[in-house]
Amino acid sequence: MNKNEKIYIAGHNGLVGSAIMRNLKSKSYTNFVTTSYPKYDLTNQQVVLDFFEKEKPKYVFLAAAKVGGIVANNTYRADFIYQNLMIQSNIIFACYKFNAKLLFLGSSCIYPKYCEQPMQESHLLTSDLEYTNEPYAIAKIAGIKTMESFNLQYGTNFISVMPTNLFGENDNFDLEKSHVLPAIMRKMHLAKCLKNNNIDAIKLDLKKNNIENINENSELYEILNILEKYGIKKNKKQQIEIELWGSGSPRREFLFSNDLADACVYLMENLNFIDILKNQFGIDKPNFPITSPQIKNTHINIGVGKDISIKELAELIKNIVGYQGEIYWNTNKPDGTPQKLLDVSKLHSYGWKAKTELKNGIELVYNKYKNL
Repeated sequence: MNKNEKIYIAGHNGLVGSAIMRNLKSKSYTNFVTTSYPKYDLTNQQVVLDFFEKEKPKYVFLAAAKVGGIVANNTYRADFIYQNLMIQSNIIFACYKFNAKLLFLGSSCIYPKYCEQPMQESHLLTSDLEYTNEPYAIAKIAGIKTMESFNLQYGTNFISVMPTNLFGENDNFDLEKSHVLPAIMRKMHLAKCLKNNNIDAIKLDLKKNNIENINENSELYEILNILEKYGIKKNKKQQIEIELWGSGSPRREFLFSNDLADACVYLMENLNFIDILKNQFGIDKPNFPITSPQIKNTHINIGVGKDISIKELAELIKNIVGYQGEIYWNTNKPDGTPQKLLDVSKLHSYGWKAKTELKNGIELVYNKYKNL
């Protein structure tokens, strides 16, 4: 990457986009352009094309997406598939039209529900997806195949990466729509405050996250009702308890967002699509369009290569937060995919490995969260 060329980070305010921005700045990149909603609606193709016509970025990181946990994915199915399809299709086409190098971020949910573990890039489209996040997964698969198709037909320089479950600074801590790690962390933080009778801290937390119009004058019963709504309450034994969904047995892999950002920047700096053709398929001098059915699954998994059960994760967060209450596992709620562990051997072959241990990453995120 040329440090003087213009870089566009789509989704720069989110967990991934903001981490990529911090990483690039730490490496002395300074020429950035961004698009903030509602001024820029990335589902509108004309808005995207006008932006590219004006700015003509040389490098693009496509981190903009509608994201969420099990509840959000299963409830807002139409929103997840439509918005993600539109955003990524518009930006991919604009990068083709204006000759930009593009890195697209997908998700490990693209792989089948009962996929062989660890999940290799070649396992894509080999079996059924997990139902609860199927629309989001299909949108991301479409993004991968759109990128791959443009590369094979037109010789564009597009790279798709598939991160595992992420957490980090600037995460979404919404108790209904966030992913499992930040949701558990926040529930335990609020429950610890409740156990310590620190109602002012609870009010501050709920207020800063715009929940239920809470303010300094809210009554105690209002606070308790809201906490109970989100599974934080006193149980029949008058012990503080939080409710978590499922059995806790599913295993998940977690990657610190700063590590993902470092991997994305590393690949953008050091890898081109023709390198993937050479390394993965032995094609030295490609002639486009390439029509061979063997040339597929050119995306790259990004993860740490090890996983942990949700119960183990909850205990780890419990110790870090200092929550001393109970955990109720509601087995009437869905577990989701039994295991999601990525095979990251392809990524390692390109010279990059994750650096941050899970415990250290959670400690960094919690210290940041409680001091906001």
